[in-house]
Amino acid sequence: MGFLRFCWFISTIIVFFSNPTPVAAGDIVHDDKFAPKKPGCENDFVLVKVQTWVDDIEGAEFVGVGARFGTTIVSKEKNANRTNLTQSVPHDCCTPPKNKLTGDVIMVTRGHCKFTTKANIAQAAGASAVLIINNQRELYKMVCEPDETDLDIHIPTVMLPQDAGVELERLLSNRSSISVQLYSPRRPVVDIAEVFLWLMAVGTILCASYWSAWSANEAAIEHDKLLEDFSEELSNTKLVGTSGIVEVNTKSAVLFVIVASCFLVLLYKLMSAWFIELLVVIFCIGGVEGLQTCIVALLSRWFKHAAQPSIKVPFFGAVSYLTLAVLPFCIVFAVLWAVYRDYKFAWIGQDILGIALIITVLQIVHVPNLKVGTVLLGCAFLYDIFWVFISKKLFHESVMIVVARGDKSGEDGIPMLLKIPRMFDPWGGFSIIGFGDILLPGLLIAFSLRYDWLAKKHIRAGYFLWAMIAYGLGLLITYVALNLMDGHGQPALLYIVPFTLGTFLSLGKKRGDLGILWSSGEPERECPHVRLGHSHAADE
Repeated sequence: MGFLRFCWFISTIIVFFSNPTPVAAGDIVHDDKFAPKKPGCENDFVLVKVQTWVDDIEGAEFVGVGARFGTTIVSKEKNANRTNLTQSVPHDCCTPPKNKLTGDVIMVTRGHCKFTTKANIAQAAGASAVLIINNQRELYKMVCEPDETDLDIHIPTVMLPQDAGVELERLLSNRSSISVQLYSPRRPVVDIAEVFLWLMAVGTILCASYWSAWSANEAAIEHDKLLEDFSEELSNTKLVGTSGIVEVNTKSAVLFVIVASCFLVLLYKLMSAWFIELLVVIFCIGGVEGLQTCIVALLSRWFKHAAQPSIKVPFFGAVSYLTLAVLPFCIVFAVLWAVYRDYKFAWIGQDILGIALIITVLQIVHVPNLKVGTVLLGCAFLYDIFWVFISKKLFHESVMIVVARGDKSGEDGIPMLLKIPRMFDPWGGFSIIGFGDILLPGLLIAFSLRYDWLAKKHIRAGYFLWAMIAYGLGLLITYVALNLMDGHGQPALLYIVPFTLGTFLSLGKKRGDLGILWSSGEPERECPHVRLGHSHAADE
């Protein structure tokens, strides 16, 4: 199946290159080192919901950001007052408004004077709150000037994006009665979506590792039988094991991360609606192959004869009847997801395709020893930290997070993610994890189980159990850090790699297996000069 393998190669590259980290939607900015606090100007930056009513009928809800100055905004909707909205005359509120306010919320435009000046004038005129409309679609943090001290502003001030201001101004121009309610609900410390996402990530690696180890064990049994039957003929021959297995070496591991960085910058620069569509197509190709591989592998246990390659198809080579039966379903599934991916429950289809893709990649791509695994995860560790944190100094924003969220595309971001909607978060959004945060540690964990089975180690005496526990703890710490950082994106590998790789290295050294794990990656066999071959040899 040469054509599918080529498509697989392209899809796998995109999976690794698009390695965003967990990001919680609706980030709340609580502090900013560029806007230091001082008396009268020491509020945390918080997102604010502005619920509207038009002629006593509930209308649209807008999201703004609270200012550094003024009173804090209530967090519970039931404690928020519903107040009439009035547009300032003049609109900029740089001079006392001509219209009477009497406790109304006043809407003003940005510009011509300082934010604190607008708030002071509105407060003196009797306003209960100020909505400042930005001149752009983005939100802007309203701070105090360096020379302003001991401000005496006792009303909340909120900035709304330009499109929200246009809509509110249109309603007011129609002489509708507009009232608003301002509140800033707090995000829960833990959302159940993060629990399910953790289970999905751990479960995916668990399934992929057992499939990989089972295949390697079957190949080893077949290898031993051949040695018994043809020991003389094969004594000086390098046997070919499981077909289609690709081993990573140290050079390709380093090169992979370097090229990944180049592709990430390319994604960042070319991020647009059409580029997202291209990634969707590539993701669907990989998802179709991954899904059909997983389904065929499951069904082949009951339909062994139908699973044997028996039909030659142009471009695809020899395929089985089972593959021909399953492939149309997989194609239809992927196409339906692509067409309806903006719908509410489309994340389910994306996760199914993504999990199937990851499991199949972990079945095909192998880390041959601990040396290669250490180099690969070490480079990925630096890659994640650089593109989440350090890239801010070069690009003025986190490249990884911008690509993950699709901020410049007008879409919901790249599809190379597992995601679950945040169920109890008043700000909504998704909890997400990038494929690379499962795939890269998964390569090392799958290697640990293959080694355990070949070495005939019990579960506690082996490495797989402890590697899985370490990965689970690392991912758990990632989500703890995510919540402590108020939803700011975190490089998952920053926590996962030290836990997983550190556990493996320390256990190997303690048990005296580090030399074998580091170099050969396989326990000594009866004929050590004969070793399972693969499509690519590992470093000597």
